[in-house]
Amino acid sequence: MPSRNPVSTASIAGHPLHPMLIPFPIAFFVSTLVCDLVFWGTRSDIWSIAALWLLGAGLIMAALAAVAGLTDFVGDRRIRDIGDAWQHAIGNVIAVLIQLFSFYERYRYGTSAILPIGLIASVIVVCILLFTGWKGWEMVYRHRVGVSDEPQPVSSVQPGSTPRRAA
Repeated sequence: MPSRNPVSTASIAGHPLHPMLIPFPIAFFVSTLVCDLVFWGTRSDIWSIAALWLLGAGLIMAALAAVAGLTDFVGDRRIRDIGDAWQHAIGNVIAVLIQLFSFYERYRYGTSAILPIGLIASVIVVCILLFTGWKGWEMVYRHRVGVSDEPQPVSSVQPGSTPRRAA
């Protein structure tokens, strides 16, 4: 029986992978911005090193999230027909390309690449993530992408019955 809602093709036991993976690159890229801001205030090298590692981890996790997202995108035509899905995908590609450039610059030039280029890149990417995150939520809550058609039982307790208590 076909699903009424657009389905997530990349899933394990009915659980979509893309929403499980996206918190990681978001957290890493936002943490990169925080490290850049602290570096700006302190000029301590430890913050530039932390930012580089966070940026690298964010890029790796973004690649994994992108594979899952792309699998969902090409797996169900109804997702490709949603304008928010295109904006979400294109925005995230732009964010990752900016972060790839930032990583390269930081790796090549060290702390001199953070101010102002690395910091500006981090601010722009976090702003893009706010937009693409909004579009991602639009896909789930407005277009119901990856949302099950039928509610699943929360527990084995039947309506109207009394749960057993331990003695």
